[in-house]
Amino acid sequence: MKPRVLIIEDNEQNLYLLTFLLTMNGYAVDSANDGRAGIEKARTNVPDLILLDIQLPIMDGYAVARAIRQVSVLAAVPIIAVTSYAMPGDKEKALESGCTGYIEKPINPETFLSQIAVYFPSDETGR
Repeated sequence: MKPRVLIIEDNEQNLYLLTFLLTMNGYAVDSANDGRAGIEKARTNVPDLILLDIQLPIMDGYAVARAIRQVSVLAAVPIIAVTSYAMPGDKEKALESGCTGYIEKPINPETFLSQIAVYFPSDETGR
């Protein structure tokens, strides 16, 4: 079974790139373009991993991560902040809000898959 990734991202170009990289490498991808929609999609179709932009409409990524951590079936799902917020303290703020990891934008397509692979059991990705 393909690992399922939920991308919560409002920028169409970023969403396209992430979706392309993941689907071309055997992941099943779902997406939402705002925080509330992302929380709802995560609840109805529990993913194996969530890629979360921080700068989102309606709810920022910090609030989304905190809300996801309150849902029992989602409490253990890794949440990776994928964000252009790269000032001192931004990574720590993301981790404190409930994110498991942090990747700075712009992502590097050559290293992105290895950055997220550590959040999957090796038998899920086949790597």
